[in-house]
Amino acid sequence: MKDNQPTFSQRMFRAVLRVMPFDFRANYGGEMEAVFAQQRQDLCERGRPLDFLRLWGETLAGIFSTAPREHWEILKHDMGYALRVMPKNFGFTLMAVITLALGIGANTAIFSVVHAILLRPLPYPDGHQLVFIRQQAQKQGLDDIGFSVHEIQDYREQNQSLTGLVEYHTMSFILYGHGDPDRVRTAVVSANYFDLFEVKPLLGRTFLPDDDKLGAPPVLILSYEYWKNKFGSDPEIVGRTFEMNDKVHTVVGVLPPVPQYPAASDVYMPTSACTFRGSKKFIDNRDARMMEVFGRLKPGVSVEQAHADFSTIAGRLRSEYPKSYPDSEGYTATATPLREELTREARPTLLVLLAAAAFVLLIACANVANLTLARMWQRERELSVRTALGAGRSRLLRQLFTESLLIALIGGALGLILAYSSLQLLTDFAARLTPRAHEIRIDGGVLLFTLLAALGTSIVFGTLAALFTRSNLSSGLKEGSSGAGAGRQKNRLRGALIVSQIAFSFVLLIGAGLMLRSLIKMQQVDPGFVPQRVLAMRTTLSANKYASPEQFAEIIKKILIRVQAEPGVVSAAISGLYPLEPEAISAGANAFSGSFQIKGREVAGTEAPPTGNFVAVTPDYFQTLGIRLKEGREFTETDGAKEDQVVIINEAMKRRFWPNEDAIGKRVSGDNGETWARIVGVVADVREFGLDHAAAADFYYPQAEGPNPSSLIVRTAADPRSLADAITGAVHEVDSQAAVTHVLTLEQARAESMASPRLTASLLGIFAALALLIAAAGIGGIMALTVSQRIREIGIRIALGAQPSGILRMVLGQGLLLACLGVGIGIIGALALGNLVKSLLFGVAVTDPTTFAGVAFVLVAAAMIATYLPARRGAAIDPIVALRME
Repeated sequence: MKDNQPTFSQRMFRAVLRVMPFDFRANYGGEMEAVFAQQRQDLCERGRPLDFLRLWGETLAGIFSTAPREHWEILKHDMGYALRVMPKNFGFTLMAVITLALGIGANTAIFSVVHAILLRPLPYPDGHQLVFIRQQAQKQGLDDIGFSVHEIQDYREQNQSLTGLVEYHTMSFILYGHGDPDRVRTAVVSANYFDLFEVKPLLGRTFLPDDDKLGAPPVLILSYEYWKNKFGSDPEIVGRTFEMNDKVHTVVGVLPPVPQYPAASDVYMPTSACTFRGSKKFIDNRDARMMEVFGRLKPGVSVEQAHADFSTIAGRLRSEYPKSYPDSEGYTATATPLREELTREARPTLLVLLAAAAFVLLIACANVANLTLARMWQRERELSVRTALGAGRSRLLRQLFTESLLIALIGGALGLILAYSSLQLLTDFAARLTPRAHEIRIDGGVLLFTLLAALGTSIVFGTLAALFTRSNLSSGLKEGSSGAGAGRQKNRLRGALIVSQIAFSFVLLIGAGLMLRSLIKMQQVDPGFVPQRVLAMRTTLSANKYASPEQFAEIIKKILIRVQAEPGVVSAAISGLYPLEPEAISAGANAFSGSFQIKGREVAGTEAPPTGNFVAVTPDYFQTLGIRLKEGREFTETDGAKEDQVVIINEAMKRRFWPNEDAIGKRVSGDNGETWARIVGVVADVREFGLDHAAAADFYYPQAEGPNPSSLIVRTAADPRSLADAITGAVHEVDSQAAVTHVLTLEQARAESMASPRLTASLLGIFAALALLIAAAGIGGIMALTVSQRIREIGIRIALGAQPSGILRMVLGQGLLLACLGVGIGIIGALALGNLVKSLLFGVAVTDPTTFAGVAFVLVAAAMIATYLPARRGAAIDPIVALRME
């Protein structure tokens, strides 16, 4: 390269700078023109981006401060001209607008979700001060073991970092007094719970300290949604009474329509009114952990300081109560920002979708940039004529930039409509991941994002018109219409844009392919039971009406006898939970887990005790679900006597604790050795908490030995949904006050358990399909343009003896080369970004060769199909006609 030859970077900045200052000599005076001309000359010599940005800022400031009226008049004129020109290039305009609408719409939709869930502050005063506090048993792998009443009191009194600390847990109770018995999700909270969140009631009042005292009159606060849906927004609801847990509860308030964290509830009650939380036995037991705890940081206190504070208190409790906090459990306490806690599960998925949407927008920009370059080639004669008639270069470039801006704004407006139409779908999807989903909406922040996306895309593809426009447009008058002056540099850029589109498309298709393969793997998992023709429902009985285990056992027996007598019922059972129950999946395996002892095996003080899930079932449970018996026997009607307690374990439990011996006859205890149960059977593993979760180690024990199970499971001879009303009626015949809710088939439960990965795969698939469509259209368009530019060359080749098949191979080869380059770069990108989707996959490696090979084949095939039509056109060129065109 010669010494005086400018670098590519310098040429690029010189071309861009020619767009930025506009025509100052004609509009703003010669003095400013001279200043900017000098600055531009200096910058072209240096070619530094920071200086470039500084000049661009000074230019804008000069335009708006010197002559705002003239500036807007010129912009108005340019916009009017653009609106007149766009219909004459309808194909280009339509393709560009649709492409940008898809790209901007996808990004706006996903950004609205990310903005609401990950970026927006909590909708409470000083929401950043709210923290979630958890106790952990690290050596047992338990991230959250809950709090007992004693522990809440200890942390409330001993912490130095909070202005307030409240407790929370949810239970399901039956509310009587407004039609049929209603099973309500009830949040049991401290009296100062709403004060901590600084929530004021819509009607009535919140809880008072006296409401939380044992023996206080029971009171309720209704959530806004429950008040609106169940009571029709009755303004006179405050003061009405309802029966729950054999107590008369008075409604004292209604909440405003604010988010309910950590989960939505129907009603709220103080801790003293809860049958379980308010019992003396539960209060006195330091190890009875059930509650979640929230706090508000003192001004100036950081989360790290609060974390250290709670860790110190945990160490103090370990020393004072070694029996409750053995070294084998690794007990500690931590503090986490509530905002972070609420979005922990959603963050990886949303970031993957945001990256996918960004790739779609980049592909759209590249495609529109190619369309813009093709249009510039077609308009060179028009621009040359305007130059000959006296139009300045900056005037022409400004007009081109205005046209690109107008197209981007129209595409952004259509994209906003697409985003709004998909909002409900995205809200339903996000609701499976975080309770913040109901905050998703199109607000000012999202509108600003859409505007910036439109402006950004217009700058990207509009600036290309300046970068690759002739320095002497009038030379276009001397050239033929065949486009011989397009230039190698412009062709290389168009090829690079196509390669980038294919590379981005490859990455997107890999992500969608891996998610699809993961979903297929998940669907192929043996759940350990037979879900076909099984109906499940939550059957809640009054805890006060049936106070003793014997009373529960008797009423459950009557319900099963009545349900089994219903025509079409094959068998029925009741259990504490059923496989893939939505509430159980949300709670997680830890909610049903507990430690136990194995007779004859001593656990060292530094070792963690064995743990397993405890599930109470009736004798026909395994038969009803089709769970296979591997060893021993199932339960019988006579099992459950206190003097001879029995349990059944699953294979996961046997593999973990009796891998090389017979487990039948071994004895275990769940109450520190006070009673021992004999293992009488081993059944197949069941994936209760999700098909993507390994089977937990389970203990099944007869219902007569445990608390009230609440899941009724019925196997039917025909479609179980046709018997739902009859089975509900049978339950009510035995107990008219029983609440029967959450009725669904196990096939529905299985589908529901895979809804989140299915929707994620679907969204990625949509983005990938858009990317593939845009990339295929782009490569087809660029090859068609290439053939149009080379008509004379191809005509000469044919005239000299080239065969049409050779021309066909030549054009196809060019398309294949671009596709292969794009796939090669895409492979590198997909491998580099593999960890982004790794946490979302099940049974599939991020380097899965089948997926990579399949995606590469699809992309290359799509490129060949898109190239074939231009290639056929080139092969059919008549050399005489081609030569006459010059």
